[in-house]
Amino acid sequence: MLVRRIARPLLASSFIYGGIDTLRNPQTRVPGARPVVEQITKTADEQLPVQVPRDVEQWVRIDAGIKVGAGSLFALGKLPRLSALALAASVVPTTLAGHRFWEHEDPEERFGQLSNFLKNAGLLGGLLIAAVDTEGRPSVGYRAKRAAKRAADSTEKSYEKASRRAARAQKKAARKARKAS
Repeated sequence: MLVRRIARPLLASSFIYGGIDTLRNPQTRVPGARPVVEQITKTADEQLPVQVPRDVEQWVRIDAGIKVGAGSLFALGKLPRLSALALAASVVPTTLAGHRFWEHEDPEERFGQLSNFLKNAGLLGGLLIAAVDTEGRPSVGYRAKRAAKRAADSTEKSYEKASRRAARAQKKAARKARKAS
């Protein structure tokens, strides 16, 4: 559909641009990302059997790479649901790290951060819609249920057919046994 061909690149453009900018200059994002990365690594260390890296700049670069890669795939319409989901997953920590409006006292700074926070929330909403968009085709779940029902129906018909054949063979054997006696 034409709308998808226009909307996907528009939605992906801010992620691709922001990701490239961050890959070129990651140190500008490190101070804002530090509290979020520290929280994530602390939680991961408590719950996972392996230790996750603590280098904030590395996390910033990984996030930027995800944005560029998934954004490019999404813009091109390649793996659109998966790439939209990857972008959605990356926008959450970015928003929490970069737009902490609740920490600002200055009304103008707070308003700017709140506006960016809400913009990212809107992008997240669009990405979630794109992640579940089946482009008019039935979902995988629907197709799986339908295939399972067809298989069950086919199996039931085969069983009934085999039962009828067995009953006929049994009657035929009983007739032969009566004739022989």
